[in-house]
Amino acid sequence: MISMVSCSCHSQEETKFVYACSGCADVGEIADQVSRKLGKDGFGNVSCLAGVGAGFSGFINAAKTADIVMTIDGCEVGCAKKTIENIDIQPKSFILTKMGLQKGKSSISTDLITSLCKKIVEAYY
Repeated sequence: MISMVSCSCHSQEETKFVYACSGCADVGEIADQVSRKLGKDGFGNVSCLAGVGAGFSGFINAAKTADIVMTIDGCEVGCAKKTIENIDIQPKSFILTKMGLQKGKSSISTDLITSLCKKIVEAYY
């Protein structure tokens, strides 16, 4: 489990949703696994980006009521970020290729997923 650092600028009561690219590239799959680990570790609630993109009101309303909305994209195309922006939310965005991954050349491993989660948590706080 990732150690969650707390500070006065982020309340423990915040509602945080995490949306991930799950594209067909290796970095899309990694983005999805990173978001799932963050959710399992209690960093945020993972929600369905496809539900938002499909226009389902329940998913859109959940995103709009969240205190914090984060997106994790595999690459600079930024599908997750753009999908959330389409519902008038400016998410806190993380792009894995800007964190050192190379599209088409990134092998998935538990160590990589854990390392990326730690980087995102540290960047958040």
